[in-house]
Amino acid sequence: MIGLGLRLVLASGREAAVRLLVIAVAVGVGTGLLLAVLACINATHAQNARFGWLNTAVAPPAAYATADPMWWSLSRDYFDGQTIGRVDVAAIGPHAPVPPGIPRLPGPGEYYASPALSALLHTTPAAQLADRFAGHEIGTMGAAALPSPDSLLVIVGRTPAEASRLPFAKQVTRIMTADPGNCAECYVGTPAAGMELVLGVVAVALLFPVLIFIGTATRLAATRREQRFAAMRLVGATPGQIAVLSAVESGLAAVVGTGLGFALFLTFRDPLAEIPFTGVRFFTDDLNLNVIDALAVVVGIPLGTVLAARLALRRVQISPLGVTRQITRRPPRPRRLILLVVGVAELVLILLAGHPRTTTGQLTAYLSGIFLIMVGLVVAGPWLTLLGSRMLAGRASRAATLIAGRRLADNPAVAFRAVSGLMLALFVTSVTTGVISTFVAYRASSPDNAVAHTSMQLVIWPRDLAPGQAAPQAAQVPAGLASIPGVRSVNVVYLAPDYGKRPVGPPKVPRMPALTACAGLPPEFGSCPPGAQVAAVQPNLVAPGSKFLSAAEPAAWDAAPFSVDDLRKLPLVSVVVGTDGSTAALEQSRTLLEIAFPGTARPPATETDVQSDTTGSLDRYQQLANVVILASLPIAGCSLAVSVISGLTDRRRPFSLLRLAGMRLAELRRVVLLECAVPLLTVAMLAIGMGFLTAELFLRTQFRYTLVSPGPTYLLLVAAGLAGSLGIIASTMPLLRRITGPETVRNE
Repeated sequence: MIGLGLRLVLASGREAAVRLLVIAVAVGVGTGLLLAVLACINATHAQNARFGWLNTAVAPPAAYATADPMWWSLSRDYFDGQTIGRVDVAAIGPHAPVPPGIPRLPGPGEYYASPALSALLHTTPAAQLADRFAGHEIGTMGAAALPSPDSLLVIVGRTPAEASRLPFAKQVTRIMTADPGNCAECYVGTPAAGMELVLGVVAVALLFPVLIFIGTATRLAATRREQRFAAMRLVGATPGQIAVLSAVESGLAAVVGTGLGFALFLTFRDPLAEIPFTGVRFFTDDLNLNVIDALAVVVGIPLGTVLAARLALRRVQISPLGVTRQITRRPPRPRRLILLVVGVAELVLILLAGHPRTTTGQLTAYLSGIFLIMVGLVVAGPWLTLLGSRMLAGRASRAATLIAGRRLADNPAVAFRAVSGLMLALFVTSVTTGVISTFVAYRASSPDNAVAHTSMQLVIWPRDLAPGQAAPQAAQVPAGLASIPGVRSVNVVYLAPDYGKRPVGPPKVPRMPALTACAGLPPEFGSCPPGAQVAAVQPNLVAPGSKFLSAAEPAAWDAAPFSVDDLRKLPLVSVVVGTDGSTAALEQSRTLLEIAFPGTARPPATETDVQSDTTGSLDRYQQLANVVILASLPIAGCSLAVSVISGLTDRRRPFSLLRLAGMRLAELRRVVLLECAVPLLTVAMLAIGMGFLTAELFLRTQFRYTLVSPGPTYLLLVAAGLAGSLGIIASTMPLLRRITGPETVRNE
């Protein structure tokens, strides 16, 4: 029977060859997308693991290896909106551990830079960047130490005396090797809770549309194959023989498609690595497949295809006459809503009872609930399509509308299958957009005042000083700041003498932590009362209550009972440099401040820099959400295109007979459009509603947030998805003319 099956596939004329090719290509595209999803998940884990060595200072002392100690201080720096990771080291003995990616520890006056930072150093004036590192570059760091090709990292050598005075300095005797995803104490990289939850949701969100696409492709021309196998049953073929023939035909297409999928993945792996799924690029080598992934795809895709074909032919095996006579299927029942209701009920129960305390418990609870909702949408889709078809037929005033309504009511499962991928894509889009937009609304604020982008601030709180470190003085402020082209003002802010003390009785002046001279205070940083010499201010010269310099008006500071001479006796708390916003002015000011005040716990930064730190994780989650949206919609479009073409191919004889009976081609096109548009719009409304409900339940349970309405980007994505789907349907209309000619009836 296997030989007969191969002959039927390979020697049954042009139609069989085209069908085999189309199925193989569709399965290949789906397999390639599936491999890309798995590889990106692996690459995200690999990228996160490359952050591990930066957490060296959190390793427990009991885990230290026997080696000479070294001083280790991890800090951050900024350049033109980018974050630079900086590690200052100093060996105490010849056998100190060496971080990955470099051959030896740099000595005093030496440093290793990542390739991206090295390129930046060679194209940027030294006064803006290189002078911060007080030495010369002796090499570049290897890929083993870099999370991404774009990572900006530097390892700077110090003397032990210098390193011991740096903030957060600690003696270590080993380099951390633990994956941040498996390390509760790690503060660089994504911890296990965030990694597992985010990747779990992304995997489910992307794998579902891909698997539906593959399943849709394997059912191409299913009706035609059912009729052919039914004819074989009528002439004596056994159910087992039919099963073998079906497995050979479907398996051959799946094997060819799987091989094509691997070829597509390997071809596009390099461009795929350039896409910043997590906010930064991947190394190409990180986009790999482990043995389990490869075996699961190599075995699972052909096996799943064969099983899908076997299930599709169950009517042929039970009653061959049932296919040739086109027995009407039993209509779907309302009980198909059960899984959907159970999924929503699980999330509601979590809301009422409280979310689990452990990461594993949260992952299981949320993913199982979302998974049930997604499966429930797929199961309930045919029943909802049936409702839409009955409404369409009941209000029919044209032949095309009546035919479309009756056709949908006859087999709503087939009609729904064409739009099931898009439904899941809209559900995923609604959930991810709702969650991310709410996160941004609650946790982030975008600076909208020009001062947020143009003022460089160095704030040194007393609590940030290392033990024994002297308080900074105004005399340390470099005179060269004011001479930098683009610098408009330099304001020194002093620590108030009563800072940290509880006031006794009603204070005479507002309790501000800092003081500054009114002379030379630019209008954009506020104003002093007439005649005042000193004002009580905030260290960054931002009015209390204004968030990220977003206040509409500068602050009106209150006078303080001090003189300018009194200020000179106080320790410095901050330096605020006003600039014209140019990169050269900002970065040269930052470099001079870092040189003048070495070892500060907080680097000189603009409010925009500070805001970028607080919203970095949100940006990464938003990036992943965009990837899910932009990947799932095209996958759903491919599923829709294959389903529509399959439906037209299966019904070319009935459509040909209708044309011979006098129905115009325009009416037939209207029938096809209605058959696709009704389930499309019906399930789209359900998917969007369920997506927002799921997002609301998740947000209220996990964060006590209320869903914030998505912005215009979401509306554009939904409109683009629906318009693209209708465009895909319309693009198949020329095929209707070619397959419904009189020759189709004669040949069959």
